[in-house]
Amino acid sequence: MIPDTKKPWGGKIQAVTIGATQAEGGTRSSTVTIGGSATLPFLDFEGACGKPAIAMEVWDVYPQDWPDLLKESLGEVLDDPARWAKACCDMGADLICLRLAGCHPDLGDRSAAEAAETVKQVLQAVSVPLIIWGHYKTLTAVCTAYKHKLIAESPCDVNIAKQVNILAQDMGFSVEDIVIYPTSAALGYGLEYIYSVMERARLAGLKGDRMLAQPILCDIGTEAWAAKETRVSENEIPEWGALRHRAPLWEASTAGVYLLCGGDLVILRHPGALEAVKKTVAELAGAPAAAATA
Repeated sequence: MIPDTKKPWGGKIQAVTIGATQAEGGTRSSTVTIGGSATLPFLDFEGACGKPAIAMEVWDVYPQDWPDLLKESLGEVLDDPARWAKACCDMGADLICLRLAGCHPDLGDRSAAEAAETVKQVLQAVSVPLIIWGHYKTLTAVCTAYKHKLIAESPCDVNIAKQVNILAQDMGFSVEDIVIYPTSAALGYGLEYIYSVMERARLAGLKGDRMLAQPILCDIGTEAWAAKETRVSENEIPEWGALRHRAPLWEASTAGVYLLCGGDLVILRHPGALEAVKKTVAELAGAPAAAATA
């Protein structure tokens, strides 16, 4: 007889819906809900499991420092954020993460008006929800006034992540509308430590800690494509194998690990990584049913 090994949890991860349809006062054709898990990732035999979502990254300026392999994978859309976003949606992205990198003084020092115009263009080009990643202060007040969701960024520390949520609540923002971003690290560059921090936060949320019961976002592309393994060619280190296979696999592998420790939303860059992660999510979510059929 096999003993009942189901783990009962006293809490549940808050479900956060990103985007709003016209009926809800927004402009999107659909919304994306992350979180909602009552157990650890993909253990649906124990309880409800939220479905992870995948965003693709889009910049408001041409990403000059991106590796050629990454830029070539996206074709000729990189100088037009609206076309870039549309191409990512056609590939199957659930959301678009619009990074307003051009507002940085070293990347163009674009004005708030220019950034807002780019946001409008992308909103018109695609109908999926957007994540806006910018360089502005007073975001909590803005998100409260316009009923947006908020990404709470913190260093890789459970207590600091919790404190950021408490501070946002003290300013009048609902913690039920927060997505935690405890920073990310690429495979081979501190991933193990971040994994342990995220896992501790997820366990605390499942045990009933309301200030850590939020969905978790992982900014994968930024970290993975800064790693030497996604930049060094096979001509320099032959034993590493072909860069065109290795680099997107490095990004996809990083994302896959974070999904296993509680990541609810991952942001990617390479189309190949998007395809691989979507396949991984489908296989993990369908594994119990497939095993039962067999």
